[in-house]
Amino acid sequence: MLILLPPSEGKATSGTGPAVDPESLVLPALAPARREVLAALEELCSGPEDTALEVLGLTPGQADAVKRDLDAATAPTLRAADLYTGVLYDRLGLPELLREHPGRVRERVLVFSGLWGVVGPDDALPPYRLSMGVKLPPLGGLGAYWRRAMAGPLGELAGDRLLVDCRSATYAAAFKPRGAAAERLVSVRVLRERVVGSEVRRSVVSHMAKATRGDIARSLLAEGVEAAGVAELAAALRDLGHTVETPEAKAGAPRVLDVVVRD
Repeated sequence: MLILLPPSEGKATSGTGPAVDPESLVLPALAPARREVLAALEELCSGPEDTALEVLGLTPGQADAVKRDLDAATAPTLRAADLYTGVLYDRLGLPELLREHPGRVRERVLVFSGLWGVVGPDDALPPYRLSMGVKLPPLGGLGAYWRRAMAGPLGELAGDRLLVDCRSATYAAAFKPRGAAAERLVSVRVLRERVVGSEVRRSVVSHMAKATRGDIARSLLAEGVEAAGVAELAAALRDLGHTVETPEAKAGAPRVLDVVVRD
């Protein structure tokens, strides 16, 4: 089983490790693509600041992120587990999980990144800011760029394992298995259920989704759940106290696991 995570917009801003080595990260075959994206980002950030802010989708108050991106190749690094912060990662607790279950976490967790494609929790990275939704000159949309670059290496790594997809749509665009492989991808969807008057209503709430996906990923890693299919995954999560449903899916299409959170 592999758990696919998005990065976080919020990140730690300093590290103490040596400069990043693209070939030392998970999936070394992606090193040439990583270097190409890094060079394009450096080129952008060495030009007019207002242009870099616009392309990166940042505000003037986030100009310090442009400087970090410009220095990404040489800046001190820290583990991905310590770099990514925010709601999902607060609930997931990767540093603690790495201490308690290092082999399991290293084997089962992949974090998607607009700059690096995909990384492991132990990979040494510099602070950076680059969303998968950015159209980075001259490479274009990073979702499409990484989808081309990662299809082979990541498809091989995934093999016949169940893929528990906790990514947002922006990062899901970077890796989309097809055919029989698509049926091994299970997207975790979070639904908020509440009673309004006498009517039960469900809705998707993004902030709640991040927290709940962090809870789901933590449960799977802490308890060592190993599922081969969506039904087995759902049963394991129910045993761990989560309310889940598995809507029917068409052949050749990704599966969906609905996690229901009640007010």
